[in-house]
Amino acid sequence: MIAAHETFDGTFPYRPHFSTAPGFPMHYVDEGSGPAVLCLHGEPTWGYLFRGLVRRLAPTHRVLVPDHMGFGKSATPADREYRLQDHVDNLEALVDDLGLRELTLVLHDFGGPVGMGLAVRRPGLIARVVSLNAPTPLGQPGLAEALAANAAESPWFRWIARAHTDGSLRAVLGELGYTVLSTMKLNGFENNALITDTWLRAYGSPFPTPAEAAGAIGWAEGFATGAHAFATPDAGVRTALAALPALAVWGAADRTLAARHFLPLFAEAFPRGRAVELPGVGHFSPEDAPEVVADLVERFLVETAR
Repeated sequence: MIAAHETFDGTFPYRPHFSTAPGFPMHYVDEGSGPAVLCLHGEPTWGYLFRGLVRRLAPTHRVLVPDHMGFGKSATPADREYRLQDHVDNLEALVDDLGLRELTLVLHDFGGPVGMGLAVRRPGLIARVVSLNAPTPLGQPGLAEALAANAAESPWFRWIARAHTDGSLRAVLGELGYTVLSTMKLNGFENNALITDTWLRAYGSPFPTPAEAAGAIGWAEGFATGAHAFATPDAGVRTALAALPALAVWGAADRTLAARHFLPLFAEAFPRGRAVELPGVGHFSPEDAPEVVADLVERFLVETAR
């Protein structure tokens, strides 16, 4: 776990907050005031991914950025599971602890299934959904087929399957403190101009030992073993969520989650939604095109303000 006071040379200057409601110290950023925006990261990142979006939105919104269990400044308990449903449990506990309502979800990577899990359980809490290269699984009829087709093409998911079979997955991901850049490159990270010693330290620091890489290992293993349980809404919840304003911003150079598989699922879940594809932008769109992404999210919030 990264030291709470660490700002990475001022690039992440946000005061740390912790909630123990999920059963471990869960770190979150809480900046600004106004309508709540909840940003959820994925693998193998943490709240640092949203540092630019926090800066842009905090003057007009309350921006909350939790680190999932086993990532960032949150603890990595050894006695917990790291399946999708466990992350949803943790998020729901945090949201209840903070009394959050009227949430705009901003989702990246596996933050998508986690956020959608919360939305299915508590649809009345959600006001808007923003997907930044994030799946939005809501029990769509073609979901399983799309996941399988994407996994067959994606270098990341092909590696997970092979490494699980040959027994190397835990050993390789246990070294993320040193290999996080190559892992991000495998997934589709394009903005090489960002790579500095500070940036590498920010993304490698959460994983100093194999034990502290349990979150990243658990997420990958969950796919290899089929342990992740995607939330499936009933007809009433699906109808309620379909009425929400929604935006998808997708880096077209994503090597892990192909737009052709996931944007149709987004459109099916959110028929009122809008999708924007960004040429030359990879899987980590908030890193590859931070100002473009922030412009699109900010404009969406203004246009859909109640």
